[in-house]
Amino acid sequence: QVQLVESGGGLVQAGGSLTLSCAASGSIFSRNAMGWYCQAPGKQRELVAVITSGGSTNYADSAKGRFTISRDNAKNTVYLQMNSLKPEDTAVYYCNVYSDYVEGYDYWGRGTQVTVSS
Repeated sequence: QVQLVESGGGLVQAGGSLTLSCAASGSIFSRNAMGWYCQAPGKQRELVAVITSGGSTNYADSAKGRFTISRDNAKNTVYLQMNSLKPEDTAVYYCNVYSDYVEGYDYWGRGTQVTVSS
């Protein structure tokens, strides 16, 4: 089992910045991908950004140029630096870790609310 704890959400004005953190604990498998997903009211959960243990990244088009994902493998922590926030970024942000090398290795945090006011 893996536990993921997100932090860093909150209320910010449009144009502002927030940094989300997600700390993983438990049965950490080193070859994994950690990512951030968001879910706005009435919408499906969607990918924001993901980073592999090797450092490869992938971003949703809406996040490119504004958000940066990073990780500290020694701390089993992933970060999401969000700049130039827009009201449409308002959502619950969830942390995820998965691995293609271990069957069923797919875990989610409880989420952290990000609200961007106009």
